[in-house]
Amino acid sequence: MIALANLSKRFGNLLAVDALDLDVRPGDIYGLLGHNGAGKSTAIGMMLGQVWPSQGTVHIDGFNVVTQRRQALRHVGAIFETPVFYDYLSGWRNLEILSAYTAPTSSARRREVVAWVGLTGREQHRVKTYSHGMRARLALAQALLPQPRLLILDEPSDGLDPEGIHEMRQTILRLRQELNLTILLSSHLLNEVEQLCNRIAVMNRGRKVFEGTLADAQAAQIWVRLRVGDFAAARQRLRAAHLIVDSRDDQYIALSPGIGTEQVVRHLVAADISVYEIAVEKRSLEDFYLTLMKAEK
Repeated sequence: MIALANLSKRFGNLLAVDALDLDVRPGDIYGLLGHNGAGKSTAIGMMLGQVWPSQGTVHIDGFNVVTQRRQALRHVGAIFETPVFYDYLSGWRNLEILSAYTAPTSSARRREVVAWVGLTGREQHRVKTYSHGMRARLALAQALLPQPRLLILDEPSDGLDPEGIHEMRQTILRLRQELNLTILLSSHLLNEVEQLCNRIAVMNRGRKVFEGTLADAQAAQIWVRLRVGDFAAARQRLRAAHLIVDSRDDQYIALSPGIGTEQVVRHLVAADISVYEIAVEKRSLEDFYLTLMKAEK
């Protein structure tokens, strides 16, 4: 659905995006992660044809965004940077005006998207009376007007309170299921990405430093919590038997490739070391991300 190849963007002496390759597949909820200044928004700007690449190509749905912009973006909806509305007009009137800038839509279509994002009953109220969460829903309604197959969302939960973040997450998941959308979202909320996305890419200083599934990220290194009578003795024996490759905090071990927890227990019991607990520690996306950023410094 989205294919970036050797994509770069330079602003003067600043290389904002450096030889970026990405592959977003149909049906993905794809998370684009990175610190502020990592190049995420610049990359999204190039996907939407609002930023001109210095080199490389951007294809959406098989069309080149630079040379075939209309065809590439005809089935794309987006929330990019901070959405701006006419505060003194109603949400409904905003949707009428904004849709006229791209492709006029029917009243029936506008009612449909208002219902999808949960603004029914408030669409005739002035936008200046909307909460931050309602503004986010109005922005999402605008993105849905052209009947997109692809949604590109730049920080869709930015500034929302916990309830608003939860509602936005549920809305995104429901829309993906009901409308069969492909979704690319940029976010700094790692917990949200972990609950929403099936594939992710991590950017740092304009470069991609990881791309893969969440399972790939969590399996990069699996730690096992081990409670034994003598951790130092257990660690020594497990290393000598090549069953582990690392340990930390006097309670965690990293298993060697192909080794299971049952082999560790058998080995320790045979050595008369009491085992009180052994459990695989699920690695969070936050752990993976912070470790990746530390390695890149």
